[in-house]
Amino acid sequence: MTQLFAPDTDPRAFRNALGRFATGVALVTVAAPQGPVGFLVNSFASVSMDPPLVLWSPAKSSSRFAHFETAQHYSIHILRDDHSDWLPRFARDGAGFADFPHEITPEGVPVIPSALARFDCERHAAHDGGDHLIIVGRVLRAAATDGAPLVFSQGRYGGFSAA
Repeated sequence: MTQLFAPDTDPRAFRNALGRFATGVALVTVAAPQGPVGFLVNSFASVSMDPPLVLWSPAKSSSRFAHFETAQHYSIHILRDDHSDWLPRFARDGAGFADFPHEITPEGVPVIPSALARFDCERHAAHDGGDHLIIVGRVLRAAATDGAPLVFSQGRYGGFSAA
């Protein structure tokens, strides 16, 4: 039986309900003064085909938020199901790009060629989204390769199986 609740009075139940929606996992990267920085997200979506726009939403409480809040260029990498070893590396207090092979775009953004897909973006707009910032990027370049996506649902990572 489904039980209704008010999200503002039961934030844990709200988070659990949101977790029922499976998402892909993306790594957003940017050049920062101290070097390349990555941010793991599941808040990625396409917005428009013409012009080509995508969005993602970093949490304002993140220690890395300032690097992404004003970035004019960034890249969004869609992770493959065999990229689970990237998760601790780019999670809070992880090693990040230390000893991690990457390339640099013409805009100076660090990119990882082995991603399932990649979108090199230029900042198009940003909107307040409560405890997150909604960042819309115009896609300058995109790439994709074969493989299965890494999936996140109900606090766990896994793979995709066809229905």
